[in-house]
Amino acid sequence: MIHARRLALALGLAALAAPASAQTMRALQSADQGRGWDAVGRINIGQTGFCTGTLIADDLVLTAAHCLYDKATGQRVADSDLTFLAGWRNGRAEAYRRVSRAVTPPAYRFGAKPLDMVGNDLALLRLDHPIRLPQVAPVPTAPAAAPGAEVGIVSYAEDRSEAPSLQEVCTVLGRKPGLMVLDCAVEFGASGAPVVVADQTGVSIVSVISAKAEMDGTPVSLAVPLAGTPESPLARLRADMAAAEPGTGGVRVLSSGTGGAKFLRVSP
Repeated sequence: MIHARRLALALGLAALAAPASAQTMRALQSADQGRGWDAVGRINIGQTGFCTGTLIADDLVLTAAHCLYDKATGQRVADSDLTFLAGWRNGRAEAYRRVSRAVTPPAYRFGAKPLDMVGNDLALLRLDHPIRLPQVAPVPTAPAAAPGAEVGIVSYAEDRSEAPSLQEVCTVLGRKPGLMVLDCAVEFGASGAPVVVADQTGVSIVSVISAKAEMDGTPVSLAVPLAGTPESPLARLRADMAAAEPGTGGVRVLSSGTGGAKFLRVSP
């Protein structure tokens, strides 16, 4: 249990105002409603668990690191037990791909204190075959949004596992390196969901949902910012993925299982 004041102090704020933005949850049930969002998909973890992920290159999916762990045993799920369903909607996907390799930051520790791990709660998945479809265009990444910025989230969740929803408009309440607090309310399954901004050039991902939280009884969410520097977590993951390619070493999976979303309660 983490006190709300600790969250405020972690952000370097004297106080953290309660969420005030008007949020709209729009279901993307039909092909027309989901047009432009088919790069966001459901990541099936074995036979029972799922998270949300986003195609950021034709063969790379971005999600949360804790999605790759069995919450009962704390062990990594085998990469072969992961499947990405791009644009999954009502029983069908625009593309189905298995995961051939997954990498997480070396500093990530499943089960550690959430505020200590949010900045490393990222995973990059290499698909067994690229997705090269005009309707499934990879989403570019961008530096983290500043406090006060308006963002949106596209996610699946336990009560809407068969189609994604677009949550708009949320606000960035606070930010520091490795952590963003949003007034977006998220549910199980939204782990790994992209936090997006839109401008005249289009939509880009600025962070990834890591955890559900509460602040003074009001739902908020914690996200991993994506910085636009060579030292950013995403840049390091790309380098680790390249180093793990055949002939340069690799990741040895010790066990398999079913993963699930991890959540945090912040109370007064």
